[in-house]
Amino acid sequence: MSTASATALARPGTVLADLLPSSRVRDAALVLGGAVLTGLAAQLSVPVPGTPVPVTGQTFAALLVGTALGARRGFLALGLYAVAGVAGVPWFANGASGAGLVSFGYVLGMLLASAAVGALARRGADRSVLRMAGTMLLGEAIIYAVGVPYLALAAHLSLSQAVAAGLTPFLIGDALKAALAMGLLPAAWKLADRG
Repeated sequence: MSTASATALARPGTVLADLLPSSRVRDAALVLGGAVLTGLAAQLSVPVPGTPVPVTGQTFAALLVGTALGARRGFLALGLYAVAGVAGVPWFANGASGAGLVSFGYVLGMLLASAAVGALARRGADRSVLRMAGTMLLGEAIIYAVGVPYLALAAHLSLSQAVAAGLTPFLIGDALKAALAMGLLPAAWKLADRG
């Protein structure tokens, strides 16, 4: 590991992306890469009977991007993902695009969640399993806090119907995604520390 990387590990306020040599090109590549990763993960999509919202890898990617890149770059990556998807890039779930989707509120929630988990990662929340669990739960809660009411409005559902269609069926999958992140990010820090 280089001296700069070793210093970055010891310095408070560091996220995984900060271990790479600093430059505007790095930041632009990380933002673009975060958007592309989220778009690719959204294509891992499984329909859920009784709901217009599929299970995707999109939320996991959005939270991972925010945590690994930090609040600012994570927000920019998810902002790029959202803007490009609205502009017609077919990388929302199932190759969809546009703001008229009933599930677009989840995309907006991911934008906010990526910034929140990125801010927590800067405070060291991505370095232990327990703190990572809380970070992922908060990120998921933010996504649902925006996505479920948006679903209710866009699909003309009552709030209880929107919860039944846009929250309840996804809780087990989200717990599994959170468990994966809880192991992945602290392990990445341990590997970086050894390098």
